[in-house]
Amino acid sequence: MGGPVIQPWPRKSSEQKLDCRIFKVRKDVVVNPRNNSLHDMYALDMDNWVNVIPLTPDQQIILIHQWRHGTRSVQLETPGGLMDHPGETPEECARRELLEETGYEAGELVHLGSVHPNPAIQGNLQHYVLATNCRKVAGLTLDHAEDIAVTLAPLADIPRMIRAGEITHGIVIGGFYWLELHRRK
Repeated sequence: MGGPVIQPWPRKSSEQKLDCRIFKVRKDVVVNPRNNSLHDMYALDMDNWVNVIPLTPDQQIILIHQWRHGTRSVQLETPGGLMDHPGETPEECARRELLEETGYEAGELVHLGSVHPNPAIQGNLQHYVLATNCRKVAGLTLDHAEDIAVTLAPLADIPRMIRAGEITHGIVIGGFYWLELHRRK
């Protein structure tokens, strides 16, 4: 893939401005190498994330309804969370988050892929993990900032749900794209 070569922007200084529990706001002063001008740039520092595409033996997707403060609405999503346990793999995080948020235990786990959720302001990775043969084994174990309701939907209904605007969370839609790539190979 050709095109112009863009140089990295050297960082002159970096300062943490705010700690918001799940992310920190950082201010960097950087130099545009094209014209040597200085710019204040802000970024969010956070742990990597995992989203789980959980399937039951009868091809039902385990979905969650969860309040989201950014949109001030309840969103229909797949379970997931921060990789905030030291040394935890994406698969280990997926197993933990699936059990905590849904009460389902995964049979097999397959890492589908990873993306940068928003490289303009974030440096973390978003991992997608397929969990198959999921079975209900427990109740939900929610943290103090979560309020979740679990629902099941046929895997075959997911494209319609996305087109109809029932699922609008971009990261969740990205997970279903990774699942489709996995199923095509």
